[in-house]
Amino acid sequence: MDKDLKKISDHWKEIYSSRIKKYRPFEISREFKRYASIFSLGNPYLYIVNLHDFELEYISDSVEQFVDMPAHEVELEDLLKTVLPEEIGNIRQKSKVISDFYTSFLEKEEVLGYKNMFSYRMKNTEGNIRTMLYQAIPLTVLENGMPEHVLCIQTDVSHLKVSSTNAVSFINMEGGKSYFNVEVDSGKFDEKACEGGKNDLGQLFTEREKQIVIKLSRGLNAEQIAAELHLSPHTIKTHRKNILQKSGCANTTELVAKCLTNGIISPSLN
Repeated sequence: MDKDLKKISDHWKEIYSSRIKKYRPFEISREFKRYASIFSLGNPYLYIVNLHDFELEYISDSVEQFVDMPAHEVELEDLLKTVLPEEIGNIRQKSKVISDFYTSFLEKEEVLGYKNMFSYRMKNTEGNIRTMLYQAIPLTVLENGMPEHVLCIQTDVSHLKVSSTNAVSFINMEGGKSYFNVEVDSGKFDEKACEGGKNDLGQLFTEREKQIVIKLSRGLNAEQIAAELHLSPHTIKTHRKNILQKSGCANTTELVAKCLTNGIISPSLN
């Protein structure tokens, strides 16, 4: 394994595997497989990883769009190898912040309530560079508060005008406090280094502005958006300027990346 990839796996083993003393398989029901097969049609693939030994206990057949081998032979290392070399250091920092969030910041009873998500770039079986949205949801948690089994969903979002970012978001799936676009340079979760509360883009943008962001993510220009919304191009350009100012983004690409991990933009076609 490449030494930079090994640093990621070594960190995982240090944080997770060393604290999960006993292997326990995740009970995968027929219903789960049925829903997973429906969910993974198209451009996503998903898998369940056991953090005791980082074995994949389930992986959808749709992974074969991204790795050149049968799904049943795929291991976590094979998925890591698809990541572009220039993205590996960033993913290592994201992994550190994610592990710190779940093992140091959250209380045990909060762990199952949060998913984490970020974007990165990889190369698929045809040699094409794709932008992926990674989402991970803990399925079980031990008495010591450690996540044990995690559902990971990887979605190709290359159809969106988006790039990978140096941040990770933690979304409360039960309506509680979320932490958006947390910077990862320190390798630690810092509640102050995120967009939340008054800086939550979902609260900052009006419904009209959200509509425009979604259409910008499809690559539409001001004239095309104006035609769809029955507004003038000047009005759309004014909205776009206000949206960039509110979000603190320099351009549309940065804006769409932020909005994707804030949940304003769906990974599917809008």
